[in-house]
Amino acid sequence: MKRLFARLAAFVGSLAGRLVLILTVGIAAAAIISLLAAEHARVHDFKRVQLDRVVASTVDMASRFARDPVRTHDLLYDHRILGARDAPIEWRTMTPDANLGRLLAAQLGARADARAMQMPHGSCFPNFDSFIRVAGMNDNMLPDCWFVLFRDTGGTERRMSIDLAPFRIPPSSTLDPVYLLLIVAASLALSMIVARFATAPLRRLTSAARAFSVTVDPEPIPEDGPREVRVALETFNVMQHRVREGFRERTQILASVAHDLQTPLTRLRLRLEQVADETLRERLISDLAATQRLVRDGLELARSSESREPWSIVDIDSILSSVAEDAAEFGADVRFVSGCGARTRVKPNALGRCVSNLVDNAIKYAGDAELSCGLVGSDLVISVRDHGPGLPPAALNEAFEPFRRFQGERSPSHGSGLGLTIARAQAHTFGAHLSLHNHENGGLVAHISLRIM
Repeated sequence: MKRLFARLAAFVGSLAGRLVLILTVGIAAAAIISLLAAEHARVHDFKRVQLDRVVASTVDMASRFARDPVRTHDLLYDHRILGARDAPIEWRTMTPDANLGRLLAAQLGARADARAMQMPHGSCFPNFDSFIRVAGMNDNMLPDCWFVLFRDTGGTERRMSIDLAPFRIPPSSTLDPVYLLLIVAASLALSMIVARFATAPLRRLTSAARAFSVTVDPEPIPEDGPREVRVALETFNVMQHRVREGFRERTQILASVAHDLQTPLTRLRLRLEQVADETLRERLISDLAATQRLVRDGLELARSSESREPWSIVDIDSILSSVAEDAAEFGADVRFVSGCGARTRVKPNALGRCVSNLVDNAIKYAGDAELSCGLVGSDLVISVRDHGPGLPPAALNEAFEPFRRFQGERSPSHGSGLGLTIARAQAHTFGAHLSLHNHENGGLVAHISLRIM
């Protein structure tokens, strides 16, 4: 349950989650308000039609009084006109309906002094007993009753009760819980679709930024979507291009410096050969050789972080077995112990150089190396293990720092301390992560972790 709440909180904290929440509340609120407005309009229309029927009946009775007032009065008093009856005089004490009065005045004329009011059923039908006269009838089935008072064309005051057939408004299901739940569910589904569609360019940008964080040679992002998103993607692609050009310019500068240093270093080597003191000559030549190795390793480090090699789908087992065979041909104790049968998208030469550097480092400090690979979840992990003394836990991350060397029984007397730094830089060129761990059975193991494509 805690994990579910944690994932829900993470989703709400994301841009997509906030869009879903805002859209769901907004769409549901707009739908409910629209339904309430429609319900209000429905009730208003029912009441308007009802009043129109009262006005029509009253106008008809007024025209009858204008043609034959005596006969109309007798018919009305004897209840022989359907829908109209003579009204008691005491009803005029009730509060009139101003809206209906204006409608009657507009039809009968301003001099008509028309007033009307809706009467309760008990006042209109005081002697009606629904339990005795009609089975199943109640007060809601009685006609609507209106008291109307006006003056005819002759100035005589006329009072009557207008009875209309029951005109009941059907009950509304607008606020039914099931109906509201369907509105919220539909709003949530639509909001999730809209949020996913709206954040798709941002997810591409996030993936590209993550890929750019592990390699300086990512593929450009397709620049499509809304105008603001296209501008952001275009800006990100420009940034990637400038960073790549900066790395390439740095590599070219270092390559030029290393190339230019070769000539004076060669001349210096020739001149050192002429030193008469043999002991001094050997020391100077050894220092010069160390300087040349340092220059070569620095150039290799610069080149390792910038690779224009194309991506390819390769068999990992074949690369590992090839590296092991090449090292064994030179007498090194290197074995390919287990494969994983996986094929993935990498830069083959960069992967080969990365594994070779790890093998060379293992041979230097431990005298042997074992290569293997395996699947851990959705990651492919390549392992290079030795049987040496390992490293202190605090030094596992420090080992990747440039010029960092650890002394031990088999530590070589030469080297620049750039081997692991170069290996990690090469791993980054194809989006892999390199880490060091002490093996539980002794020795050091390097893991190259990369996504399976």
